[in-house]
Amino acid sequence: MKPFTGAKPSWQDGGSSESRPCAARPIAVTAKSRLSHFRPTCYTSSPMHAEHPSILMFPRAPAAPEPGFDLTVVVPAYNEASRLPRALDGLAAWCASQDLAIEVLVVDDGSRDATARAAAAHPLGCGVVRLTHNAGKGAAVRTGMRLGRGRIVAFTDADLPYDLAALRWGCDVIAAGIADVVYGGRDLDGSVESVVRSAARSLASRCFRTITRHLIARDVGDTQCGLKVFHRDAARDIFSRVQTDGFAFDAEAILVARRLGYASARVPVRLVNEAGSTVSLRRHAPAMVRDIVAARLRHGISAGPATAPVPSHEVLQAAAPRVLPGRRAA
Repeated sequence: MKPFTGAKPSWQDGGSSESRPCAARPIAVTAKSRLSHFRPTCYTSSPMHAEHPSILMFPRAPAAPEPGFDLTVVVPAYNEASRLPRALDGLAAWCASQDLAIEVLVVDDGSRDATARAAAAHPLGCGVVRLTHNAGKGAAVRTGMRLGRGRIVAFTDADLPYDLAALRWGCDVIAAGIADVVYGGRDLDGSVESVVRSAARSLASRCFRTITRHLIARDVGDTQCGLKVFHRDAARDIFSRVQTDGFAFDAEAILVARRLGYASARVPVRLVNEAGSTVSLRRHAPAMVRDIVAARLRHGISAGPATAPVPSHEVLQAAAPRVLPGRRAA
């Protein structure tokens, strides 16, 4: 892969604490990156917060500026017309603070309300794709991950549940050639929950993590964290094989990535909002467990063929990149 054009980790230049990752825990990489020829020349420790000792920093990549998008952020949305504008406001503010050309791609999962119209009308100028029928969150994410034009492609939820500092950290890890995919992890040391979770939801999460540890990956304790970052080639390779249309698609993506041999890393996250979660324990938990078992059977010894379909969709609006100094427009 080609590293970010002139981009440095935002905390390497002494940026504010708001722009830094929420924890100072060295990343764990599962294997050598398949995709990147660029390697960091050194690791150095740097103070972050008073309560955290150090964090890995990555050197600036010696590359000439390139046109196009550095990053695509995929946002799946279903009946989110009332809440989506506020989330896009938050994304717009974050994008403006980054030295990256960013494509925000909203994928409307066949909403019955004006979700697509709200996304298209927002001044952020995001791309908007609408599925012709309600296919499920997994199907919406699969569509966005395969259509995203950034050199790095990520997804997060429509209510922006996580501090986006972790998103930048994941991008820098991939840009530096440390890993091909990066998963946010609420179970990691340094992760913070700034909202109070219900006892029932916490118990269900622990039970689901126990299942995924046995069937998906023992070293990825939180498969359902809604913040994941991929090198573009890895994203297309993985999501052409992920067939789960429902909420358990994350777990299948992790399993497929492992079967394909992609190097992964995990980063801590700060949970700042969970009020918008649409997962119902009563309605969705049985289907999620069934999908996990099906994914394990489907990818028991190999990643399988790249036959996962892209749902029928229409592109309502294409995003235009923010042109950064010293860079040509795409």
